[in-house]
Amino acid sequence: MEFMRKPSIYWVFVSVVIFAHVSNGFYLPGSYMHTYSNGDPIYAKVNSLTSIETELPFSYYSLPYCKPLGGIKKSAENLGELLMGDQIDNSPYRFRMNVNESIYLCTTTPLNEHEVKLLKQRTHDLYQVNMILDNLPVMRYATQNGVKIQWTGFPVGYTPPDGSADYIINHLKFTVFIHEYEGSGIEIIGTGEEGLGVISEADKKKASGYEIVGFQVVPCSIKYDPEVMTKLHTYDNVSSINCPNELDKYQLIREQERISFTYEVEFVKSDVRWPSRWDAYLKMEGSRVHWFSILNSLMVILFLAGIVFVIFLRTVRRDLTRYEELDKEAQAQMNEELSGWKLVVGDVFREPECSKLLCIMVGDGVQILGMAGVTIVFAALGFMSPASRGMLLTGMIILYLIQGIVAGYVSVRLWRTIKGTSEEWRSISWLAACFFPGIAFVILTVLNFILWSSHSTGAIPISLYFELFFLWFCISVPLTLIGGFLGTKAQPIEYPVRTNQIPREIPSRKYPSWLLVLGAGTLPFGTLFIELFFILSSIWLGRFYYVFGFLLVVLLLLVIVCAEVSVVLTYMHLCVEDWRWWWKAFFASGSVALYVFLYSINYLVFDLQSLSGPVSATLYLGYSLLMAVAIMLSTGTIGFLMSFYFVHYLFSSVKID
Repeated sequence: MEFMRKPSIYWVFVSVVIFAHVSNGFYLPGSYMHTYSNGDPIYAKVNSLTSIETELPFSYYSLPYCKPLGGIKKSAENLGELLMGDQIDNSPYRFRMNVNESIYLCTTTPLNEHEVKLLKQRTHDLYQVNMILDNLPVMRYATQNGVKIQWTGFPVGYTPPDGSADYIINHLKFTVFIHEYEGSGIEIIGTGEEGLGVISEADKKKASGYEIVGFQVVPCSIKYDPEVMTKLHTYDNVSSINCPNELDKYQLIREQERISFTYEVEFVKSDVRWPSRWDAYLKMEGSRVHWFSILNSLMVILFLAGIVFVIFLRTVRRDLTRYEELDKEAQAQMNEELSGWKLVVGDVFREPECSKLLCIMVGDGVQILGMAGVTIVFAALGFMSPASRGMLLTGMIILYLIQGIVAGYVSVRLWRTIKGTSEEWRSISWLAACFFPGIAFVILTVLNFILWSSHSTGAIPISLYFELFFLWFCISVPLTLIGGFLGTKAQPIEYPVRTNQIPREIPSRKYPSWLLVLGAGTLPFGTLFIELFFILSSIWLGRFYYVFGFLLVVLLLLVIVCAEVSVVLTYMHLCVEDWRWWWKAFFASGSVALYVFLYSINYLVFDLQSLSGPVSATLYLGYSLLMAVAIMLSTGTIGFLMSFYFVHYLFSSVKID
């Protein structure tokens, strides 16, 4: 799930080019162009095989494909790519700029039983080959029910509707779209997507060449005569062939069969310029419906929340005005006659149950919320380019580590406010540093054992486990401890009223208060469920998600609604003399996570019907549970902090004898 906002990237690019006239400059990784001259060799790369049916990625060379002459070489991968299961390798597919040709690659040895079984299984599971050229994923178009559908990648094989046999894709017809580029006064030096592009002043030279702006493929299955094909050598020219329509001309997958692989490439000039080359990938079908649905939902939610908030403000203001206009005797008489939030003045700041856990969860919630907010802002500004694979996830991890100092500070300061002492601040800081990462570690370890048992490239290597532990204990934990130490130096928040020694009895209610708390999560859920659908589709159906600007608006609206809902419910509980508002304020907004998880199950049942097998379902539910926990901590923290501020303000505004 990597993405780009085209206008922002475009203006960044233009600014850097202009700036290059007076100094050297750098592009963001993956966001600069590479120019080629006629005849320049260009090698395609291959990523992991993926399927929307299993969600288990596998290595490209786990199948009997042709291997590069110089051996398989893995590309340098960042932390995000490794966690996402990407495994980018070199491939034997070689193109020469502006040279249209048809090429022979290799002929396999006779297929054995294991290779046939593997090829058939990958074909039945609808696995796709993901190929990359100049950092652009290959695209193909297919027609289903008269509708033209765009896909990235091409299938491993083909099974006809009757399921009588399986055929392998062994001939690829590539179309490379190029744009002629003419530059003046600059020279572009780069190494593709592996490094940084450097723009330097040229000595009165004029750099020109071709930019790759599109990469498409038409996959075919063609039965060749192995006796004829084995006489050829790699990269020998062969005759161009049209894709056959008859099944008897397809290449069968069966034992002792020798499969020959060929490809042809055609270069086509395009008017599309380099900054716009990702537009074809980022187009969303039905975008008008997408925007209308989200805007309509947000307007309704904002309108309802506004009405509730206005009514609530008027009610509280009227209560405060009536209460403060009375003299002391009248106030005392009013307290005896009336019930409501004014009667819990001596209990409202009583220490809640499991106060240490509450402090830890609020600290972790602030950390997650800060990470999400900064990440979405950077993505909305165009820094999360789809060309930079893994950048989004890598950036999220780095930001989460840095936010550890905030988590420690908030947890310890809240602890000091509740307890009135700095004792056990180290314990609080340690637990804040380990609570959510510990939950994530347990879930990911269980899922990783499942991936290991399936020999999937999505499994986290042991070396990466050690790297994550290093980041956790050598960066996150020390920063959290530093934040906790700063929290001990900060002044605790002083309560405006004293707490009675004997707790006040809470009147009995006809229905459990937790029902109201759980029901309150429906309002925040209404602000994000449509956007959640597109995010889940981008993760599990391989679609690009790029509307980060609007996601930022949704996040801001979610924060507002969570705060309003939690404050309203806190006020309602205080009005019925229920002074145990701490945890209820947290879960009033945090309960949205329950609906997110239930919606994820609904999405699995009704929208991911192609997902097959208990392994795939377990992986999906595991990742959904982790997402729900993160949402609960962040939204619950919003509601709790706003309710704490409200209760503090409310009781500091009352005249207390």
